[in-house]
Amino acid sequence: MGLAQYAIVPVQDEWGVLHDGDVKSRYATKEAAFESAVAAASLALREGHEVHVSVPGREAGDNALGV
Repeated sequence: MGLAQYAIVPVQDEWGVLHDGDVKSRYATKEAAFESAVAAASLALREGHEVHVSVPGREAGDNALGV
C-alpha cells in the first residue's frame, strides 16, 4: 500500500489540510483542520496505507488552536 500524508497548513487567516499537493477545504481553527485530517487518515489506515499527520506548533502570540 501507499503513504497517505496530511499536513495542517495556514491559509490566509484560516487553516487547511494539505493532501496530495492540494488544500481542498478551509477551517476556522487548527483543531477543526486536525479533526478533518484525522478522519481522512483513519480511512486511509483502514485501507492499509501508512499514514503521516503533521501539525505546526504554536507561534508566539497565538493560542493553542491557532487563532
